[in-house]
Amino acid sequence: MVCDVRATVAILCLSAIQVANAGDLCPTPAPHTPVLVAPDDHRIYIDSDAATLGTADGSGQLQGRVVIRQDARSITADSVSYDKAGRMAVKGTVDFEDPKVRVRSVAGNYDARGSASFDEAQFQLLERNGRGFAHELAVRPGSIALTDVRYTSCPVGNQDWMIQASSITLDTELHQGRARGMVLRFKGIPILYTPIFTFPVGNERKSGFLFPNFRHSGKSGYELSSPYYFNLAPNYDITLTPGILTARGVYLNSESRILTKNSNGQLDISLLPSDALAMRQRSYLHLHEITDFKQGLRLDTDIASVSDSNYFQDFAIGSEQTSVTYLERRANLLYYDNSWRVRAQLQNFQTIDTSILAADRPYARVPGIQAQGIWPLLHHFELALNSEAINFLRNIGPNGVRVDLAPELRWSTRAAGYFFEPAIGWRFTQYDLHDTAIGKPSAPTRSLPFVRLDGGLVFERAAGSEGQRTNTLEPRVVYSYIPYRNQDALPIFDTGLPDLNLTELFRTNRYVGADRISDANRLSLGITTRLFDHQSGQQYLSATVGQVRYFQDSRIVLPCTNLPCETPEHHNSDLVGQILLTAYKNWSVNVDHQWNPDHAKTEKSEFSIRYNPDSERQLNLGYRYQPDVLLKQWDGSFAWPIDSHWNTVGRMVYSLQGNQTIERVAGFEYKSCCWRIQVVQRRYLSSRATGTSNRAGIDTSYALQFELTGLSAVERPSDSFLERSIRGYASRD
Repeated sequence: MVCDVRATVAILCLSAIQVANAGDLCPTPAPHTPVLVAPDDHRIYIDSDAATLGTADGSGQLQGRVVIRQDARSITADSVSYDKAGRMAVKGTVDFEDPKVRVRSVAGNYDARGSASFDEAQFQLLERNGRGFAHELAVRPGSIALTDVRYTSCPVGNQDWMIQASSITLDTELHQGRARGMVLRFKGIPILYTPIFTFPVGNERKSGFLFPNFRHSGKSGYELSSPYYFNLAPNYDITLTPGILTARGVYLNSESRILTKNSNGQLDISLLPSDALAMRQRSYLHLHEITDFKQGLRLDTDIASVSDSNYFQDFAIGSEQTSVTYLERRANLLYYDNSWRVRAQLQNFQTIDTSILAADRPYARVPGIQAQGIWPLLHHFELALNSEAINFLRNIGPNGVRVDLAPELRWSTRAAGYFFEPAIGWRFTQYDLHDTAIGKPSAPTRSLPFVRLDGGLVFERAAGSEGQRTNTLEPRVVYSYIPYRNQDALPIFDTGLPDLNLTELFRTNRYVGADRISDANRLSLGITTRLFDHQSGQQYLSATVGQVRYFQDSRIVLPCTNLPCETPEHHNSDLVGQILLTAYKNWSVNVDHQWNPDHAKTEKSEFSIRYNPDSERQLNLGYRYQPDVLLKQWDGSFAWPIDSHWNTVGRMVYSLQGNQTIERVAGFEYKSCCWRIQVVQRRYLSSRATGTSNRAGIDTSYALQFELTGLSAVERPSDSFLERSIRGYASRD
């Protein structure tokens, strides 16, 4: 029978497929009536302009533009012939699509079980955004096989990189691919041949080699490394990176990661078995792991170690990394509930800067326990407790246990426009010491009361042309009183005098650490103004200035073991101020300034300005000045595209005190739709010596990164370095 009208045929496909004769076909709906296909019901639906249906052998011929649909698969062709076994031959302009692949061909075959094959096929892998050409392409449930293949992820009209292979097999269930006889070409030039190559399909992780890294350092020579990624389990993987430094020898780096329902951790190890320059083994280890045993109970571990004190000077990149002074090793067990915050800690340090005297190195805390509690009482009252018990150990100086208890009674009232929070407490400290100096007690104590009155006002007014913004004026006053107690018999374990800033301005004790408590009869004054959008809450401007007024001179000072010595406060403190201008017409400004009114001089100043019209464009300029530590530096950086493909980056840190460059970074990046190259040069002080032109402390390194987009997912060491060095930097991906 020949149908002169458009025919729609539906065939029910079971495990044993039989095609009935024309009289057994499903009823044909009216022309152009949409056919509703139930998900994965395995029926085949055919639309055609004309059909010749056999009656004896169950075969048929469909002409015109034929559309075949089964589950999530579809085929269009100029003509289709089928037999009673459900096999179909498609000819003409053939288009095939399923959730994994899209194919265009001139001829092929399809059967009702979902298998298909095509000749001279152009294909597109939908999960990887890759495309190519195959002499033969076969689609089966769970796999795709290709013969004589060309493949790329570049868009149509661009073949900057191309894979040629004798065969490629894609396992769409395991999300893995295998190529045989593979040649990788870039700009037509073969750059890699391998008899067997495996790769991931889609976004799944896959074990295999990542792109190699190439660098050069003035201290270590040329460096070539080739990472290999092991996808061991869905929640566990390892990346091993063997490499060679031409001036030092071969090395192996490893990065292990694990993620469970209640924990996550990472272990980084670097091993250079025999350093030809240092004539010894070099190594680095860093473990960071967090485990939540249950709600409110966490173990936080962070342990780092290096083989020698010169490791970071020889192998780290950038002045910040090469100037590491200490490596911390700690394990914290944290507990919290509605009333308590408790931390049990083991902590010590590896001293990297061996020029630091043994008597000035930090104590180990083995162990230490800190507990803070707060309990609400009646009528806005609450009882608070700060406490700790720590065992301090060091090879030189006194060692022992310090117990510190500070119960406090607070009263708090807050309302629109004001707050007032007075507090009164008592602080008791007890030591149990050994290895003390001659004449020093082994169990000194200290006990004293303290009083704090904290209050402030908040004034608001509408601002902006339409009143869309709010401007505030927020004065704050804190009065502190602590009587004098002689504390000369107490050791110094962890106490120091922090830099004066807006946080320290309002603290009751001007020291950090419990070994010294300053006597105080002072008034801290500060005033802040803010400008923000009252609907979005975005802050545009914040400016604060503050000072401390001393009603009596402080008699407590830290022992003067190193210059500069602590200067007792008289009458008034330095003026401290801060201005934050946030995202105003793409500009951000941060100014911190400390002014000594008695000597009319600047004690510390830091200024930074940032311009970022969009996520790809960043300009940063900063200045730091602190005369007591001989710091006077300019710091400028940028990341700026010069067209749609080219991006430039740079940074320069210059010391006016030593008239030398501390660090200089310059680089460029080319990013097309299917490949990326980045070159970065860094020149930096690689030793702690400053103020000299001796080139022994300067190192220069070069890094080259090359990536073919869509071929593999890789780590990018230069990107992470630039993110740390250039504020706001992000890869142009």
